Amino acid sequence: MAEPLEEQHPQKAVGWAARDSSGVLSPFTFTRRANGANDITLEVLYCGICHSDLHSIKNEWGIAIYPMVPGHEIVGIVTQVGSNVKKFKVGDKAGVGCLVGSCLSCESCTQDLENYCSKLIFTYSNVDKDGTNTHGGYSNKIVVDEHFGINFPDNIPLDAAAPLLCAGITMYSPMKYFGLCTPGMHLGIVGLGGLGHVGVKFAKAFGMKVTVISTSISKKKEAIEQLGADEFLISKDDEQMQAATGTLDGIIDTVSAAHPLLPLLSLLKNHGKLVMVGAPEKPLELPAFPLLMGRKLVGGSGIGGIKETQEMIDFAAKHNITADIEVIPIDYVNTALERLSKGDVKYRFVIDVANSLQSS
Repeated sequence: MAEPLEEQHPQKAVGWAARDSSGVLSPFTFTRRANGANDITLEVLYCGICHSDLHSIKNEWGIAIYPMVPGHEIVGIVTQVGSNVKKFKVGDKAGVGCLVGSCLSCESCTQDLENYCSKLIFTYSNVDKDGTNTHGGYSNKIVVDEHFGINFPDNIPLDAAAPLLCAGITMYSPMKYFGLCTPGMHLGIVGLGGLGHVGVKFAKAFGMKVTVISTSISKKKEAIEQLGADEFLISKDDEQMQAATGTLDGIIDTVSAAHPLLPLLSLLKNHGKLVMVGAPEKPLELPAFPLLMGRKLVGGSGIGGIKETQEMIDFAAKHNITADIEVIPIDYVNTALERLSKGDVKYRFVIDVANSLQSS
C-alpha cells in the first residue's frame, strides 16, 4: 500500500491539530512540501485565532478535514525562496491569510478576486493542488506560492497585525467595494468583536462617522473612548433604535449568531446598504417591505483578494491600525478557544508560535 501523500513531503513540521469534531487541539507532527520554484517558506512567528477556526475545528460548517491544523492569520519571516520568486527575499516579513491557492485564470482571479474563485484553496482543512490536505498557522512553518504571500511593512508590529489578514480585510473590502469609505459618511458596525473593533479603526481612518450597534452596554465605554466610535446603540433598546431611524449610510454586520435584520434596516437612510460579513449557521429572516421603502440593499462580502489584502496592510501601516490583542502560548490554545466561544477576549487572541511551539 502506497504511503499517504502527506508522508511524502520532505519538510518536517510541528503544530497543534484537532483530530475530530470535539475541537480539542493537541501537538501534531506532519510534513510540508518542498519549497518549489514559485514558493516561499515562512517561519511562523505569530498566528491569530479567528472565530472561523472555532467553527472549523468543531465541524459546524460540515466541511472539516481531520487532522486539522487551524490558523489563517499567519505572520513570520521568509526563510526560503524559489528560483522564480520576485515578491520576497530571505529575511522579509510576510503574511499568509485565508487563501493559499486559486486557479489564477478565471474571471474572478484575473480581476484580483481570488477569494471568489470557484477553485480557491483555503489555508487549512482544504485539499491542495497535489492532493494533500492544507494545514494552517498553528504550526512552525508554512510553504506557499509567493502569489498568496503578503508583504509586511517594517513599521507594523507583526503580532498585532496578524489578525488583519482575516479580520482586517473582511472589514476593509466591503467598505471599499460598497462605497462605505467616504469621509463624512455615517457607518454602523454591528458587533464589537474581532471584526468589529478593527472595522471601527478603518472607518475612522477613512474619515467616517461610526456608530457601534451591540447587545452589550458593557462595550460602550471601550467603543467610544478607546476605539474612537462616535455613537453607541443598544440593539435591544427600542427607544434608542427608534431615535436612530434613517441615520446611517451603511451598516456592516459582523455577527455570526442568529439575529433580527429588520431593526437594522430601519436605521438605514434611503439607498442605504446592509452588508453581511458574519456567517450565521441558520438563514436569517429578510422582510422585503423595508427594502422596497427606501431602495435599500442587503449584500455580503467574504475576505478579499490578494492585491486588496496588500493594499489593506499598507493602509493599516500608514494609519497605525492594528488589532487589540491578547498574546498567548500555544499550549493555552484550547482555553483560548473556549473563552472565544463565550466572547471573553478583547478582541483577538494571537498565538506566540515561535516562542512557545518548540517548548510545548
